Amino acid sequence: MNNTIKHIFFDLDHTLWDFDKNSSLAFQMIFKKFDINIDINDFLKIYQPINMHYWKLYREEKVSKLELRRGRLIETFFNLNKKISVETIDTISKDYIDFLPLNNHLIEGTKDLLEYLNPKYNLHIITNGFNEVQHKKLFNSGIQHYFDTVTDSEEAGVKKPNPGIFDKAIQKSGAQLSRSLMIGDNYEADIVGAEAAGLKTICFNYHKEVLPSNTIQVSELKQIKQYL
Repeated sequence: MNNTIKHIFFDLDHTLWDFDKNSSLAFQMIFKKFDINIDINDFLKIYQPINMHYWKLYREEKVSKLELRRGRLIETFFNLNKKISVETIDTISKDYIDFLPLNNHLIEGTKDLLEYLNPKYNLHIITNGFNEVQHKKLFNSGIQHYFDTVTDSEEAGVKKPNPGIFDKAIQKSGAQLSRSLMIGDNYEADIVGAEAAGLKTICFNYHKEVLPSNTIQVSELKQIKQYL
């Protein structure tokens, strides 16, 4: 693979940027601000699967950005028997987006991998995350300078796994499709979507899902070096 690849496209959240850890810290800041007396672990146990479900609906164009941001919180607090008004939910939702890039833990091995790849390849980001926060994450975590381009779903008008966002990223980067590779953690969005658009792929399968046998996959970022 390493002889043909020139451009590497990364997913950001859960692949390089430690979304779970940073999200937990953002919610701790919110609970303090709004004096919400819920144990963070109890909250996350309910919130995380609901959030994943809403993101799937968002990728499939079944909910809007507002419905995603609002709905995931309404359902979580409802399941925790905590009554919070929609107005407060909307304020919390906005604060969450503001607080999220204030904490910038990276997945273990991120900087080491980027340092290894940077001299040899052109690096890029393709993300379904919201435009106003993704660039802050890259800048605040100190990895923005590794990437030549950042393509987000709001700019592309479609979300991964829609091949259109990969087409947009290829066009923006000036890459040749045959010399391009996508690395991401979400099999459906990152791997199936990229392959449909014609890119080679590596799945960062740290959650150890059972994937089709022909999928190139790693469980740690440092293992990607063996392919590149």
